[in-house]
Amino acid sequence: MKLNEKAFALACAAAFAIVWVVCSVLVMVMPDMMSSMTGNMLHTDWKSMGWHMSFIGVLIGGFLWALLMGITGWLIAKIYNMQSS
Repeated sequence: MKLNEKAFALACAAAFAIVWVVCSVLVMVMPDMMSSMTGNMLHTDWKSMGWHMSFIGVLIGGFLWALLMGITGWLIAKIYNMQSS
């Protein structure tokens, strides 16, 4: 079975964009809790650094991460299709 590389890339980018928006909203609504969780996940203290988020930063960061994930998804599908040939 071959994957449609463009469709898979778009699905990866869209899924990551949704996760980005949810995460950004959680950081805006619960900055202390999310800072603590991030610190626990990365084995460091993020509370002392604090969150500095702007709306434009969320948009630009979300676009760039979705683009990167789309490229990564395309590459995964390309490699998968090459393996199943």
